[in-house]
Amino acid sequence: MRALRLLLLTAALSCSRPGRTGGPADAAEAGQAQPALPTLQLRLGAATATAEVADDATERAAGLMFRTEMAPDAGMLFVYGEERPRSFWMKNTPLPLSIAFLSSTGRVVSILDMEPLSTRPVLSGAGAMYALEMNLGWFARMGVKVGDKVDGLPGPAPDSP
Repeated sequence: MRALRLLLLTAALSCSRPGRTGGPADAAEAGQAQPALPTLQLRLGAATATAEVADDATERAAGLMFRTEMAPDAGMLFVYGEERPRSFWMKNTPLPLSIAFLSSTGRVVSILDMEPLSTRPVLSGAGAMYALEMNLGWFARMGVKVGDKVDGLPGPAPDSP
């Protein structure tokens, strides 16, 4: 009975977003990177980033796990339903990354570097509705600082806080 419940839950999670196949839950369980997600262009001052958008629970959970490379100005934007303190880790993520936590208005509230494959939590330090992961040092190289505004953000995620 427990195995059947697990099977049904896995199937439900992998099919939770109509129109998207090869779900992130399936990929992460198999030790593979989730398929590329839809992207958008973000403006951070004079810099531009192309960010994959992880806006549901399974996409956010898989994140950049198992990715071994990323284009210089590419990243992943994690979108939540509300602003609150956030915590990230790098389990199964071999890429060295920096993360910017963003308020609901798109202001950068903190920028931190993350250690590859670490399970140590990285805390936003303030309420955040978005988190943007980029290659290590990207924010510093582009002159992005706490308090800067990010343009091009989508609205809140519909599925969760």
